[in-house]
Amino acid sequence: MELQTASIDADLDALLDSIPCTSRQPRTVEELPGGLTNRNLKVTNADGCCVVRIPAEGPGMLGIDRDQEYANSVAAAEAGVGAPVLHYRPASGLTVEFLPGTALTDADLHDPAVLGRVAAACRQLHAGPRFVNDFDMFAVQARYRAIVAEHGFRLPPRYDEFAPLVARIAEALGPRVTVPCNNDLLAANMLDDGERVRIIDYEYSGNNDPCFELGNIWSEATLPAPLLDVLITAYYGRPRPEQVARARLFGLMSKYGWTLWAAIQQATSPLDFDFWSWGMEKYDRAVAEFDGPDLEPLLAAARTGG
Repeated sequence: MELQTASIDADLDALLDSIPCTSRQPRTVEELPGGLTNRNLKVTNADGCCVVRIPAEGPGMLGIDRDQEYANSVAAAEAGVGAPVLHYRPASGLTVEFLPGTALTDADLHDPAVLGRVAAACRQLHAGPRFVNDFDMFAVQARYRAIVAEHGFRLPPRYDEFAPLVARIAEALGPRVTVPCNNDLLAANMLDDGERVRIIDYEYSGNNDPCFELGNIWSEATLPAPLLDVLITAYYGRPRPEQVARARLFGLMSKYGWTLWAAIQQATSPLDFDFWSWGMEKYDRAVAEFDGPDLEPLLAAARTGG
């Protein structure tokens, strides 16, 4: 998708004038595609390039804590895998960052060489400074479900039918050792310069099981099962079938949980985007896994890899 020149109204122009690294004129401003909770603007002037991330307005039901996001973004930059934070405004959550590189696509992640660079970036992030908060998809999913119930938001058919299986998945995954994780590694949140991958956007970041990170990457890109083996092997340095099982279960939980994220967004977001269809694509894949023949073997295998 080509970048589009952003429409500059007086308020946006004044905002850019007030930020040290974007104030210098002349400047060009381009709208970056893909943001579902932010407006992202690439600003270029004589001082260089940066990306201004402006949080979308809304009731804030998703639980994004912008101060936590900022602190974790700084920690990721210290780890050498995240973008330096050039400017931050606590009241609005606005951040200014920049890293060179090309955003990956789902198609890129079918290349084992790219997956190797992704695994290296994850290892670097996971070995870095602890984040200021924790992230547990089981807790997030339960909180989202309570919000959907409280407000009467639309719920996919059979959704609650799978609650007993979710409890079994949580039990099989057992006590978890956590590391700093991004937790939202869509392909577009990874920048590749051909030699290394770096990771951006820490809205849902927090200390978590590394297999959630890996399973979420696999799930978000809708990769075939053998490529999860490639990703796990690259991350651990050798085949780890028990960790593949754990990552697949976490990938299932990510689809199940993010489905409710989409339901909340569909009901509350001011953005012109079909969140429901986006979420149902994930949910349909989750249902196929809940109903499929692989779940019981995965539960058994995961219990050996905690």
